[in-house]
Amino acid sequence: MKSITNKVMLPFFLLFFSLTFVNAQEIIKDSVAKVVAKVPVSSTKKLKIDGVVATVGDYIILDSDIDKGFLEIKSQGGSTTDVTRCQVLGTLLEQKLYAHQAVQDSIIVSDAEVKGMMDERLSYMLQQVGTMEKLVQYYQKDSEEEFRTYFFDVLKEQKLTGEMTKKIIDKVEITPEEVREFFKKIPVADLPVFGAELEVAQIVVKPKVTEEDKKRVIDKLNGFRKECMEGASFATKAVLYSEDPGSSKNGGYYKMTRKTPFVKEFKDVAFSLAEGEISEPFETQYGFHIIYVEKIKGQEIELRHILIAPVVSQESLKEAKEKITLIRKKILDKEITFAEAARTMSDEKETRANGGALVNPKTQDTHFELTNMDPSIYKQVSNLKDNEISTPFLEDKEGKKYYKIMIVTNRIDSHTADYAKDYIKIKDLALKEKQIKAIAKWFDTKIKDTYIKIVDEYKDCAFTNNWVKK
Repeated sequence: MKSITNKVMLPFFLLFFSLTFVNAQEIIKDSVAKVVAKVPVSSTKKLKIDGVVATVGDYIILDSDIDKGFLEIKSQGGSTTDVTRCQVLGTLLEQKLYAHQAVQDSIIVSDAEVKGMMDERLSYMLQQVGTMEKLVQYYQKDSEEEFRTYFFDVLKEQKLTGEMTKKIIDKVEITPEEVREFFKKIPVADLPVFGAELEVAQIVVKPKVTEEDKKRVIDKLNGFRKECMEGASFATKAVLYSEDPGSSKNGGYYKMTRKTPFVKEFKDVAFSLAEGEISEPFETQYGFHIIYVEKIKGQEIELRHILIAPVVSQESLKEAKEKITLIRKKILDKEITFAEAARTMSDEKETRANGGALVNPKTQDTHFELTNMDPSIYKQVSNLKDNEISTPFLEDKEGKKYYKIMIVTNRIDSHTADYAKDYIKIKDLALKEKQIKAIAKWFDTKIKDTYIKIVDEYKDCAFTNNWVKK
């Protein structure tokens, strides 16, 4: 297991860990133009200008970027004992090539997206550091404005890097035969060992929302719509009032195509609107929405939305608890099985057809490793015996309240990987290995086609990729 994990997972970890670096890197065209203004990128007379150690396309890497790379590893609790400057530089070179090629491939990252990322990241950083003044000082900037400008550029580059990476690996697919060959090549002594797992099922009863509750929300959204049509900022309204945790901080912004995994009702309304139009309030399983379409680019639209869910009354909550308590009693009295009750009485359509069985979103099968189980699920099922039904409990998730009962339908002990039983996990490992190879091939090709210069001090580094084009 150890050797397989090292071969397959470590490169992937390093790839995505590079996206978390907050380093002092700017695009040549913008903030560092003064540094290179007198020496063209193609110049071979001078290899190091004011701390520049490498150039990748339109991007540069400074000596101080490497120093900040070490600081970032430490700030996230990592050890730098075995990390060299060459390794950090190698990671930065990868990030620069991703970002440079993203621009060449016309991958668009909007300012609104980056601002949303920045607001979220700054909120977290301020919780850790305490004050903006400390942040400004930590990043050696002269003012908050300078720091925000710098941080915006860094996050935009990271977003470009992420989008470019996604574009590469999204094209990679794997066949059952390739999975079989991958598994056959693993020495018996190195076969992965998978931890203890559970299969669980649930029945959900959602409190009923009254027509009066719905009307209050619809009236509120209609008010916002009217104000925005008269000139008010839709983005500001979304920040202040939207209950969508995924977009409210970003002014309700989403970019989507018809293949983007949004619920059907949302996509139907979004793609029926003209650019600049605001929808009437409409309902989905999450509540009521209004949508404002900002831009239409071929098959892609950029939009903002506001989501508000009706507030559930105490009376409705009481009725929901009584209903699920009665369902549990019928199961205990053998009047109906858990699976039958889930299919006919559960209000959760995602699990209803499967007899209430939960699907692990990470693996897309029904197995949940105990060590990696969602804490909210683990809390309810960890002490249950086989086929024991939990007592009804109220779950409040992202402002939505509903009652649940759960059951453990199967336990799987810790075991060495078995091709038939663990096919999905093995397929995931095989796919990751194939994605890593695709990324390596991409690097080989793009390095040859991209202007890259590294100063003599770092040319002898044992890079994973052929940055010095030997």
